[in-house]
Amino acid sequence: MAKQISYYTKEGLDKLTQELSYLKTKGRSDIAKQIAEARDKGDLSENAEYDAAKDAQGHLEAKIAKLEDLMGSARLIDESKIDTSVVSILSKVTIKNKKNSASVTYMLVSEEEADLKLGKISTQSPIGKGLLGKKVGDSAKIKTPAGEMEFEISKIEA
Repeated sequence: MAKQISYYTKEGLDKLTQELSYLKTKGRSDIAKQIAEARDKGDLSENAEYDAAKDAQGHLEAKIAKLEDLMGSARLIDESKIDTSVVSILSKVTIKNKKNSASVTYMLVSEEEADLKLGKISTQSPIGKGLLGKKVGDSAKIKTPAGEMEFEISKIEA
């Protein structure tokens, strides 16, 4: 199966790089200390602390492998070249709910950068998928967990 390329802002890619670096250095060091301390407590066959530390090590290594895989398929987007005529990744889109006339602005980002509190939604989310490729004035009928909703694209900006 081909790797899916993920697009990131400079900020998002830097955050991933810092997290990976932290896990490889401090994270691994902390786990090694926990394992050493548990090993010093005697019989490993009945040592719950040792088992827990080894489990934590396995989880840490899995997370490192996942981040390395993500980084291998990560691409940085040149924000100055974003086409604002259509909704695409890194577009800031203002949409109006046709039912209640409420407007909201979202930035479409990769799944790893999504944070609803900051107004960043994933291009893989139902709303994100429904908005991609639309132009100002277009309507988008989107199936959400709460049912089908209809939005009008009010504004697109970089």
